[in-house]
Amino acid sequence: MNLETKWLEDFVALANTRSFSASARQRHVTQPAFSRRIRSLEQAVGVTLVDRSTTPVGLTPEGQLFLVTARNLVEQLSECLGHLRGLSMANEALDIVAAHSLALAFYPQWISRLQQGLGELPTRLVAMNVGDAIHVLREGNCDLMLGYYDPYASMQLDAEVFPSFSIGQVKMIPVCLPDEQGRPRFPLDGEEPIPYLAYTQGAFLGRSVRMLLKNDPLRLRLRTVYETAMAEGLKGMMLQGVGMAWIPDFCIREELATGRLVRAADSTWDVPLEIRLYRCSLVHKPGVEKLWRQMMKLPRDFLQA
Repeated sequence: MNLETKWLEDFVALANTRSFSASARQRHVTQPAFSRRIRSLEQAVGVTLVDRSTTPVGLTPEGQLFLVTARNLVEQLSECLGHLRGLSMANEALDIVAAHSLALAFYPQWISRLQQGLGELPTRLVAMNVGDAIHVLREGNCDLMLGYYDPYASMQLDAEVFPSFSIGQVKMIPVCLPDEQGRPRFPLDGEEPIPYLAYTQGAFLGRSVRMLLKNDPLRLRLRTVYETAMAEGLKGMMLQGVGMAWIPDFCIREELATGRLVRAADSTWDVPLEIRLYRCSLVHKPGVEKLWRQMMKLPRDFLQA
């Protein structure tokens, strides 16, 4: 038997409220995610615990018996952890998921600036691709999501359910190594085939680049020699002289400044993007609510990194 502690806590909450929606709010997750977790618990123990045929919902005889054990386990674990950590839930770190490139090259500077205006802000950051990050946000398994926004290529999120703050502007720049004269080794305005370092099909940044190239004959000269979902992965291959790629400008500032990388084309080939911080409005975790209220009071230019 494989039981997760959060499932037991969910079940105790449901037994107290007799409402899936009220319990989901209490547990800081969306209702669909909460319902799936209760079903996962029932599958793990092998019996139906909740009588869903009544309103408000009730417990089956097996559920009533299991509730005694679940409450004891949750209370004992909570008491033990409280002694070990000596921390209150109010000081618990916020869980943030972010695109890999944002986690590596943008987040440290941005969170440092934000804390200058708000004070100490405990956070836990997990890097993943944008598609996975959106899934984690929708499932209620994170507090905040840091991601890119492109109105022409975005996986759209309902603005009412997933409100956001614009916290930065970025440009995807076509870059490559320079030749001996300091000119781009793989210029876009040339006539030769270009070894192209591409984002994988599902990568968000790749969608934006494909939108740029959709109706342009240049795409016929791009010969894909390497693919990855991560901008840092493309940058690493590019620095080895393998080809050219579109990279977020904040990832390559130092390389452009020192001449290790150069533009492969002028600014008309740049792809402008926005960086946004998202939350789920259906989840009412105190720490997230407090942060959101504080951010709404800050000047817009202060939020922009």
